[in-house]
Amino acid sequence: MRQNIQAIVYRDSGGYVAECPDLHTVTQGDTLDETMTNLREVVALALEDEDLVERGLVSNPTILVTVELEPLRRAG
Repeated sequence: MRQNIQAIVYRDSGGYVAECPDLHTVTQGDTLDETMTNLREVVALALEDEDLVERGLVSNPTILVTVELEPLRRAG
């Protein structure tokens, strides 16, 4: 049984996008905090009427997020 649901967050024009391939869900937000809140909501909705055991998940899975960041560019 898996304890984690994988998600990827990356910067997009004007904000952030969060994808959860395991659940076929995508959400976005203007800020990273807003995107994380939206990700929790979309995962909860996707799992709302699902049998977690059939999906191979424990009863209260954690969302494991990978955040893709670009390196800082230093003025020089």
